[in-house]
Amino acid sequence: MSFTQKWPELGWALFRLLLVASFSQAKESVCMQRGDPENPQLSRDGDIILGGMFSFHSSWNDRKDTYIEFRVAQAMLFAIEEINNSTDLLPGVSLGYKMYDTCGSIAQSIKVALALMNGNQIIFTAPEAPCTKPAQVQAIIGETSSSPCMAIATVIGPFYIPMVGRIISHLATCACLTLVYLVKYFRWTWVGAIRTNDDYGNKGMATFTETAQQLGICLEYSVSFFRTDPYEKIQKIIDIIKASTSKVIVGFLSHFDMDVLLHEFSLNNLTGYQWVGSESWIFDSQTAKMDIHHILDGAIGLYIPKSHVTGLKEFMLNVKLLNSSNNDLFTEFWEALFNCKFKELKSTAENPRECTGHEDLTGVQNSFTDMSLMPMFNNVYKGVYAVAHALHNILNCNKTCEKNVQLDPFMRILKIYFKTKEGDEVYFDENGDPAAKYEIINWQPRKNGIVEFVTVGLYDASLSPGKQLTLSSYMQFIHVCSEKCPPGTRKVLQKGRPVCCYDCIRCAEGEISNTTDSVTCLRCPPEFWSNERRDTCIKKEAVFLSYEEIMGALLTAASLFGTCMTTGVALIFFKYRKTPIVRANNSELSFLLLFSLTLCFLCSLTFIGQPSEWSCMLRHVAFGITFVLCISCVLGKTMVVLMAFRATRPGSNVQKWFGPTQQRLCVTSFTLIQLIMCIIWLTVSPPFPFKNFKEFKDKITLECALGTSVGYWAVLGYIGLLSVLCFIFAFLARKLPDNFNEAKFITFSMLIFCAVWITFIPAYVSSPGKFSVAVEIFAILASSFGLLICIFFPKCYIILLKPERNTKKNMMGKGAPRPPS
Repeated sequence: MSFTQKWPELGWALFRLLLVASFSQAKESVCMQRGDPENPQLSRDGDIILGGMFSFHSSWNDRKDTYIEFRVAQAMLFAIEEINNSTDLLPGVSLGYKMYDTCGSIAQSIKVALALMNGNQIIFTAPEAPCTKPAQVQAIIGETSSSPCMAIATVIGPFYIPMVGRIISHLATCACLTLVYLVKYFRWTWVGAIRTNDDYGNKGMATFTETAQQLGICLEYSVSFFRTDPYEKIQKIIDIIKASTSKVIVGFLSHFDMDVLLHEFSLNNLTGYQWVGSESWIFDSQTAKMDIHHILDGAIGLYIPKSHVTGLKEFMLNVKLLNSSNNDLFTEFWEALFNCKFKELKSTAENPRECTGHEDLTGVQNSFTDMSLMPMFNNVYKGVYAVAHALHNILNCNKTCEKNVQLDPFMRILKIYFKTKEGDEVYFDENGDPAAKYEIINWQPRKNGIVEFVTVGLYDASLSPGKQLTLSSYMQFIHVCSEKCPPGTRKVLQKGRPVCCYDCIRCAEGEISNTTDSVTCLRCPPEFWSNERRDTCIKKEAVFLSYEEIMGALLTAASLFGTCMTTGVALIFFKYRKTPIVRANNSELSFLLLFSLTLCFLCSLTFIGQPSEWSCMLRHVAFGITFVLCISCVLGKTMVVLMAFRATRPGSNVQKWFGPTQQRLCVTSFTLIQLIMCIIWLTVSPPFPFKNFKEFKDKITLECALGTSVGYWAVLGYIGLLSVLCFIFAFLARKLPDNFNEAKFITFSMLIFCAVWITFIPAYVSSPGKFSVAVEIFAILASSFGLLICIFFPKCYIILLKPERNTKKNMMGKGAPRPPS
C-alpha cells in the first residue's frame, strides 16, 4: 500500500493523538524546547544508526528521578560498545546512535519518531509506490511506557521502517493476562479497578476484563484517571471506592498517575485495601517512598525478573566517559548529582560550589547508584542485541558483512534466537513479543518505614499451563462479593448485580448439592431422600405396621386376647355340651362359629409385619373366607331360630327342609362362593407388595396393593350382603316367645358388625400408609369381639353363674317363674 493510500489513516491517528497530548502541552513546553529533534541529546556516527527515545526530562519534577532514563540510555550505549568491539557479531559494521529526549510526552514522542525516520521531511509518492526514502535509523529503542509506543507504532507503521514495524521498547509491557491469573490464584473474585486513561490503561484493562469474566472474576467498578484530571474526578473515584464492598483494587496505572492518586488517597485515609499493581508502578521505589500513610502496604504485582549484566554497573558508574562529548545532558546531570555548578555557568546562592567534572561517584548514595532497576537495563541491553542479530542475518554476515544489501522494509526481527553472555534466551513470538516472564512482587513494610520489594513467586508463560504460576508464600486474605455456597445449597444470582454476587439458597426437601458453588440442586432417586444438610441422599426409611411398634404390639395383643377368649368359650361349651343351652340352636353351628371367630382373630395377625408376596395374598383371602364362614354360621343360627318357631305351628313341615344337613349345606355354599371369588381374584390380579413413595415425602410406605380393586370390593361386598341378610333375619326373630331367644343377641351383634364396617370404609380410604392397615385390623377385631360377646357371653353367664336356668323347661318357658337374681 502506498503512502498516499495510508495518509487518511495516518492523518486521523496524528490528529487524535496530538489532541489528547495537547492537554499537557503547556506544562511540558520547557522540556520540549530542550528536546529539539534536530539536535539529539546523545549521538554518534556509524554504518548503521539506531534511534533512542527516552524521557530524560519530565514535567513531574516532584519525583526527582531524572536519573532513571539517563541510566537506560547508558545501558543502550553499553550494548552498542560491546557489539562494536565484537568480532563475531556484525564484524566490520559499526553501530551509531541518535538519542532524543521525549519529555514523557506523546506529542514529543511522535515528533521525535518522525524525525528519526526521515529527518522531519515528509515524502509523498505516487499511488502504488512505497515510501522508499531511506530512514535515518534502522531501529528505535524506546519508549519506556506502553502508551507512547502504541502512538508511535500507529504513526510510523505505514512507513514500513526496516525491522521496526513495531518499535523495540524495554518496558512497554502489559501484564494484564498475567494479573488475571494472579487474582484468580488468590480466589479474589470481587475486585475493583483503576486504570490510566490512555492506551496502556484502557487496552490493558479491556483485556483484563474480558479474561476475568471467563475465569469467573467480577469487577464491581472500573474507573479511569489521568494525571491532568481535575480534583472533582479524583474525589469521585474516592467516593466510589468508599462506597464499594470489594477490598481488592487492581491498579493499571502509570507511576505518574499513581503518585497523584496516592497523595489524595492518603488525605482521605483510604487504607485497608489489597492492591494488585501492574509493572508500571509495583517496583517503583519513588512511589514506595511517597506512601508514608501505608496505603499500598501488602500490594502485590508483577515485574521483570531480576537479572545481571556483567560490566554494566561499572560502565554506568564511569559516567565521566560522557564528558568527552561535552553535551548539555552530561552537564545538567552532573550538576544535579553533585549539587554544584561548572565555572562556565553563573553560580547562584543555591549552588555555590563549583563542579570540576572529576567528582567521585563511589561516595554517592542516591537513585543513580541504585541497581535495583537492572532488569529494565537488561531489557534495553537485550533489545539492542536483538537488533544486532537481526542485522547480522539480513547482511549475511559470516566473517564479514555485505554492507551493500538493500534493507527490505518488510523485514522483521521475529525469526531470531540467541543467548546473551549471561545465558538468557532471547526469541520472539509471531506478534513480535518475547515469552512473558514476571516475578511476583509483594510490598512488605519494615520497622524503619522502608518498603521492601519481596519476590514471592514467578510467572513463566513458556511453561505448561498448570506450572506457569508459582508462589512461595500464600496470602490468606480472600475477598469475594459472596462467599462460596457450601454443599447443600445452590447459587441464585442477585438481581441487577454481577454474576459474582449471589445468594445461597438451601436445597429443597428431596434435593441435594454435593459440590461447592453448585448452580442447581439434584433430586434424589425415588428410594432416597436428602439428609438434614442436603448434601447427600440417604435411603428412605421403610414404613409398615410392625410388631415392634406400640400400635402393632397393641393390635397383636388384642388379636391374641380375642383368640384366647374364643378358645375359653369353646372349652366351656365343650364341657357343658350336654346342657340345654348349648344344645339349643344347633350346637354344631356354635362350635363352627367359635372356630371361625378364632380364625378371624388370628387372620388380623397377617396384616402386621413387612408385606411380602405371600402375606399380601394370605391376608385378604383369609380375611374374606373366615368372615364369610363366620357370618354364614350366624346366618344359619338365625334361620334355625326362625324355622324352629315355624315348626311349632300345626301342620308345619318346615323343619325337615332346614335340618342339620341343610344347615351344613347352607354354610358350605355361602363359604364356597367366597372361596371361588378369592381364587378368581388371585388368578387374575392378586395383591402384591408395593412401595408407596407418594404417601410420605421422606419415607417409603410398604403396603399391599390390591391388584384389582374389583376383587377386593367384591369380597368385602359379599361379606356385607350376608351381614345385612343376617341382620334382617335376626331382627324378624327378636320377639319370638322363647325364654332364651338367641335371635335378639344376634341382632345386637350384627348391628355392631354393620356399624363397624360401615364406618370402616371412609376411615380406610382416608387413612395414610400403615394407618389404613391398622384401621382394617381394628374393624376385624371390633366385629369379631362384637359377635363373640353378644352371642356367647349371655350363654356363658347362664352356664357358669345361673346354672338353675340351664334347663329344658326354662328354655321352653314351662318352668316356674325365675327367682329374682
